[in-house]
Amino acid sequence: MRSPGWALAFLAVPLVVRGNSEGTWCYDSQDPKCGPTHWKEMAPACGGPSQSPINIDLHRVQRDPNLGPFIFQGYDSAPPGLWTLENDGHTVLLRLDAGPQSHLEMRGAGLPLPAYRALQLHFHWGGPARAGSEHSLDGRRHAMEMHLVHVNTRYQSVREALGRPDGLAVLAVLLAEQDSDNANFSALVSGLKNVSRRGFSADLAATFPLASLLPSTPGLSRYYRYSGSLTTPGCEPPVLWTVFEDPVPIGRLQVAQFQTVPQVGPPGSSPMPLTDNFRPQQPLAGRRVSASPSASIRAVAPPSAPNMAGGPGSLLGLGVSLWLWQCF
Repeated sequence: MRSPGWALAFLAVPLVVRGNSEGTWCYDSQDPKCGPTHWKEMAPACGGPSQSPINIDLHRVQRDPNLGPFIFQGYDSAPPGLWTLENDGHTVLLRLDAGPQSHLEMRGAGLPLPAYRALQLHFHWGGPARAGSEHSLDGRRHAMEMHLVHVNTRYQSVREALGRPDGLAVLAVLLAEQDSDNANFSALVSGLKNVSRRGFSADLAATFPLASLLPSTPGLSRYYRYSGSLTTPGCEPPVLWTVFEDPVPIGRLQVAQFQTVPQVGPPGSSPMPLTDNFRPQQPLAGRRVSASPSASIRAVAPPSAPNMAGGPGSLLGLGVSLWLWQCF
């Protein structure tokens, strides 16, 4: 997900806060010299523990009865305020109205109290015929991934929330490519033409219910939870991640529109399409991944019984032979 140090809004003021790492990091598709393997040189936390994204091994997740249903406030209706779409050279992000009057909040689902306010959402994608999601389930990745970023309402700013164990929470939605368009993404995709250069931003013609971009109601109860980090510099932990099991469909042509968004490039160079803007997966390193009560898990195969000279059948045959020998 995007680093709130330079891509998230101060809660009371809808401004973008940019950190010192701006312009010094990139993805390998932009320039391997400043790609993910070099991020730790500019942001030490990127080389530290508890990093994201990860592969979620369904044989290793642990069921947690405390991961109950989400309670969303304001997600089912289109907010009256403006939403701004922005091309920051690394992704396309939608900045939501996150002021004190914002009613886009979530609680429940085992999250710390009191609640979390929605700040922005952004996307990660691959290239033509290449998966671009950051997280995977049992190694399976999808065409895209959407991150919906929230901050705990107990904190007055993102900077105050950074580094707090309950500060940030992100909903990760896997986007599965399909032949037909998903009308719920139409407003976003239509706005891409208005952010054709890095730094360009444009207000959407209309807002929409955030719930329309999330899994269906049954799918909202199937998810995985773990503690990780931001997936861009400065890679600060901790971040409470929720990865939904059920992917949301998106049209093949809609994915292609994201893959034409111009990226940041060297000064004086012609803009090139941004592709493969995802961070490589990070080691789990002993962290626990929890599953909600209705999420899928896979049983670990029991260890094989020791081979005892041909197994029970051979022992039975030996016993019968001895009995016959004694009778004769």
